[in-house]
Amino acid sequence: MPSPDSTYALILAGGSGTRFWPLSRNARPKQLLNLFGEDTLLEQTIRRLDGLVPPQNILILTNAQQEAAVREVASMLPAGNIFAEPAKRDTAPAVALGIGLIAARNPDALMMVLPADQLIADTAGFQGVMKDALATAEMSDGLVTIGIKPTWPCPSYGYIERGSRASIPGLVCEQLPAEVKRFREKPSTDLAEQFLAAGGFCWNAGMFVWSLPNVIRELSTHQPQLASFISEIRRSKDVAATVAAQFPKLTPISIDYGLMENAGRVLNIEATFDWDDVGSWLSVAKYLPVAGDNNRVNRPISEIDSENNIVFNDRKGCHVALLGVDDLIIVQTEDALLIANRHQADAIKKLSDLLPPGLL
Repeated sequence: MPSPDSTYALILAGGSGTRFWPLSRNARPKQLLNLFGEDTLLEQTIRRLDGLVPPQNILILTNAQQEAAVREVASMLPAGNIFAEPAKRDTAPAVALGIGLIAARNPDALMMVLPADQLIADTAGFQGVMKDALATAEMSDGLVTIGIKPTWPCPSYGYIERGSRASIPGLVCEQLPAEVKRFREKPSTDLAEQFLAAGGFCWNAGMFVWSLPNVIRELSTHQPQLASFISEIRRSKDVAATVAAQFPKLTPISIDYGLMENAGRVLNIEATFDWDDVGSWLSVAKYLPVAGDNNRVNRPISEIDSENNIVFNDRKGCHVALLGVDDLIIVQTEDALLIANRHQADAIKKLSDLLPPGLL
């Protein structure tokens, strides 16, 4: 097992709040909400690393709009470990920034990249898989991905096609890695059904583990602009000024397109822990209490002849009553009310183009 002192975690905590409007806003998106108990998803992500990564080795990337809220939630980390990107440049530049910041501290480090907005209850299972991924990254020349065993033909996720068992001399771990054949972007439902029938496919969880020498070598080959940016950060005597000047110049591209789909060797470990990316109100509803005929609610409601509704009431002193309505999403906040057809949950983000600026 790699030394904790040489292990780092980069948590990506940016993103918009459009899918969970009106509860989420640009300054307080999903990972900063108390949707599942008292802790936010960001807090859960940080605490999931207890005993695996020292607090001083956990870095968070966010944006200027969310920085204050992130600092409040992540107060258990050193203040200097939280960085706000000066511009929106997608995940590859964000990850490159994290690599540069970590490389300036330890150029031989092992590094995890973790989204801040996923729901994982099995901390022990998560840590077991990540220990295997760290060991794999330390003992191989590959970049490691974490995959989720698909439970249904979801067309909203990227897929990873797994190949043969990886040969890594001396590696001992619970979940042995497989070579990755290729990445498959979000498929049609029919194609996703073919993936599940064929076997050997997993969902791309957006979690990556690698050694800095390996990932920098791959970036030098496939994304030389990002590799050069990392070098500038490592040499800089004023990192904040360097990032402010250079980051906005980087070409926006995702880490999947920019690196993982082109890297010389990518390995995959399939997760054994529970996982939910909580992508819409439908996902949240699975964790809410039931009222009446399969209505999912966060607070008591009154209802007659109403079924399959989702009610999330965040307005104090406001009671919701339903009469003869089905398949609705109703979200009440202090300043806004959403009423939507539950079958159009994924389209809620489109409302952001129509809303007054003060409600975004």
